[in-house]
Amino acid sequence: MNSMYTRIFLPLVLLCLACAPLRAEEEVVPADEILLKNGSRILGTVVEARDGSVTVDTDFAGTLAISMDQVVSMQTSQPVVMQMADETVLEEQPMVIADSQLQVTDSTGATQALALDQLLVVNPEAWELGQGYAWSGLANMALTIEKGNSDTEELDYKLESVWRSDDDRYTIKLDGEIDEANEVKNTDNWTVQGKYDYFFDGPTYWGVMAYAEADEFADLDLRYYIGPYIGREFLTDPIFTLSAEVGGSYVNEDFITAPDQEYPGANWALHMTSNYLGGDSRLYFDQLGIWNLDETSDIIVNTTLGLAFPLLWGFEAAAEILWEYDSGAVQGIEKMDETYGFRVGYTW
Repeated sequence: MNSMYTRIFLPLVLLCLACAPLRAEEEVVPADEILLKNGSRILGTVVEARDGSVTVDTDFAGTLAISMDQVVSMQTSQPVVMQMADETVLEEQPMVIADSQLQVTDSTGATQALALDQLLVVNPEAWELGQGYAWSGLANMALTIEKGNSDTEELDYKLESVWRSDDDRYTIKLDGEIDEANEVKNTDNWTVQGKYDYFFDGPTYWGVMAYAEADEFADLDLRYYIGPYIGREFLTDPIFTLSAEVGGSYVNEDFITAPDQEYPGANWALHMTSNYLGGDSRLYFDQLGIWNLDETSDIIVNTTLGLAFPLLWGFEAAAEILWEYDSGAVQGIEKMDETYGFRVGYTW
C-alpha cells in the first residue's frame, strides 16, 4: 500500500515543486522605467499623469510626483489609457517617451512622435471619459459641553457634497452653528447652497445657484437668492488652483425686526486652493459676495481662509477663519463678524 501511494503522490509533488519557480517568475511584473534630464533612473509603477506631472509608486521612496518637463524617456511595462488634449483616447498600448516626445501607435500601426503637452491624462478616472459621476465631499460635526462655573454647549456642523461628470457638476453645501451659555442661546445660524454647473469645451461653464441663510442674532430671519452665472477654471495645477464666477440674482431678505426688502443683485464667487505646503495639506480661500443693485452702498461678502490636512482613514482636520461683512447690517449689529474655528471631519 505504501509503495502504491509513493508511486502516485511522489511524481505529483515533484511536478508541483518544478512548476513553482515558473509560476513565481510569471507573477513578477517588470518595473516601469523613467530617465530624467539630470541622469537619474527611476524604476517603479506609473500610477497616473496629469497637470504636467507623472505619479510613480516606488519601492525605495514611496510615491513620487515628477514634472513631465524633466523626463527624457519613459517606458511602461503594461498598457495604459492616455487621454489627449484633442479628447482622443488611446488604449491598449504602453506609454513610451523618447527624446522628450510621446511615441504613440495609430490605427494603422505607424508610430508618431507628439509633444508632451498633447498628453492630458494618463489613466483617467471613469468620469473623465464620460462614464458616470465622481462623488466627493466632507462631513463634520463638533459638540462641546462644559459644566461647572459656566455651563456652555456648542454644536457646529458642516456638509459638502460634489458630483462631477465630464460635462456637468452638482454641488450641495450646508453649514451651521448653535451655541448656549448658562442655558441661554447666544448663537443660531445656518447657510445652505445648491449649484448646478454645465461645462462648455474647456474650462468655462455656466450655472445656476440657490442660496439661503438665517442668523437669529443678526436679526436675519431668512435671506435667499437665486440666479444664473458664468464661471471659469483659470488654473487647475494642484500647486495653485483658481476659479471664479460672476452672475446676477434675485435677492429676498426677511428680518426679525427690521423692514423686509427685495432687490436685484450682482453676485460673485472666488475659489483658490494650494498644496504648496506639501504633506497632502491644502490651503484654501473661498469668497462669496452679493451687491445690491438698487442700493449700491449695500454689499455682503463672506470670506473663508483655511488650512486642511489629512489624518487617518479619510479623516481631515482644518483650521479656519471666517469673515462675514454686511455693509447694510441693521442698527445695533456689527458690520463685520469674525470667527476662528477648528474642525475635524470625514472626507471622501
